[in-house]
Amino acid sequence: MRLVLASTSPFRRQLLEKLGLPFATAAPEIDESRLPGEPPVDLVQRLAREKARVVAADFPDALVIGSDQVACLDDQVLGKPGSEEKAVAQLLSMSGRRVTFHTGLCLWNSARGDFQLACEDYHVHFRKLDETQLRRYVEKEQPLNCAGSFKSEGYGITLFRRLEGEDPNSLIGLPLIRLVEMLGREGVILP
Repeated sequence: MRLVLASTSPFRRQLLEKLGLPFATAAPEIDESRLPGEPPVDLVQRLAREKARVVAADFPDALVIGSDQVACLDDQVLGKPGSEEKAVAQLLSMSGRRVTFHTGLCLWNSARGDFQLACEDYHVHFRKLDETQLRRYVEKEQPLNCAGSFKSEGYGITLFRRLEGEDPNSLIGLPLIRLVEMLGREGVILP
């Protein structure tokens, strides 16, 4: 079966390339708004499933991968900052604290119309950092389109005291360890 990534994210594409499988990408056109009172885990699973479902309609005999991620500080969902000022403010709020990243993953078998669904959590413990340090970081890395205002695969590693979770790829946006398990259940055996 054909493998399709329901995402145009260059980060997710680079992660999926690690598996050495040929795949296509397609942009999922969905409303990513959070429903009133929707818990973050439910949100990322719903969006991952919806992205995969929408793209599967265009690929009738494929395994379609949908993924979505949110960063949470306590009960607050942190979005993509969009500006340097918002990125610095967001990072200041996380200084010395733990942020949890919830990454929803869906593997949709479009031939059968069924799917596998999971959520992987990853915890980032931030060092205590001041505004000057965080401005330097934001100016250098420009993480304006990243949930949580940092790129762990880049210079963002300097912000952390500790990382905690089962799959570091989930922090970047695609939990590969869980995906390999899901693919195995579909007959795609790796390595």
